[in-house]
Parts: sequence; structure tokens; C-alpha cells
Amino acid sequence: MNLFLNLLWFVLGGWIVLVAYLLGAALLCLTIIGIPFGVQCFKLSILGAAPFGRQIREREPPGGAIALIMNIIWILLPGLELVILHLVLAALFAVTIVGLPFAAQHLKLARLALIPFGFRAVSAG
Repeated sequence: MNLFLNLLWFVLGGWIVLVAYLLGAALLCLTIIGIPFGVQCFKLSILGAAPFGRQIREREPPGGAIALIMNIIWILLPGLELVILHLVLAALFAVTIVGLPFAAQHLKLARLALIPFGFRAVSAG
């Protein structure tokens, strides 16, 4: 079922999320300082391409002060815009009953787009 939902996700707009994250990752990786943020965008692009069947988990051991500082910088640079994008898309998908699973996935992506450092996507099964 996850395969079918991921294919449907990709056709109904997941490819836009994938392209946006890959473009952002490429732009962030142009500078040495932006490389850690570009790596997070690559991580989000993989999850944005096929989010069904994956969960967000905190890394063990927790990231600590460095992850906190990186998350604050992330929120100031691309994070807030990405969260707003996912929340708007979630609201659009939530208008119909059929779109509710897609809205839930956008909310999951919004959580990770807000604070990606210290978290990872793992298989649900």
C-alpha cells in the first residue's frame, strides 16, 4: 500500500517538493558554510519523494548545542519558508477526504523542515 501511496504522492506533486529541495540543496552547497544545510535539504528531498512508510525519529545521542545552533540558523535561512510551503500544501490537500493522507505527510515534512538537525527519517516497518 505504501508503494501505491508513494507513487500517487509523486504524481500529485511530490516531484515538485523533490525538485524544490534538490534546487535548494544545490544552492546551499555552493559555499562551504552552506554544506551542512545542503545535506539536510538532500535528506528532506529523499523524504519528500516518498514519505509514506517512514517516521521521524530523534537521533541517538541527541545533537546537543550544535544541533540547536544549526536549527536556529536553519529556521532563519530556508526553514521558515519550507514550513509555510508544507502547511499551505497540507491545508490544500485537507480540503478533500481523499487528500487527508497527503495532508498528514505534508505535516510530517513540515515538522522536519522546521528543525532537521538532530532528527532522521526511518522506515516505519
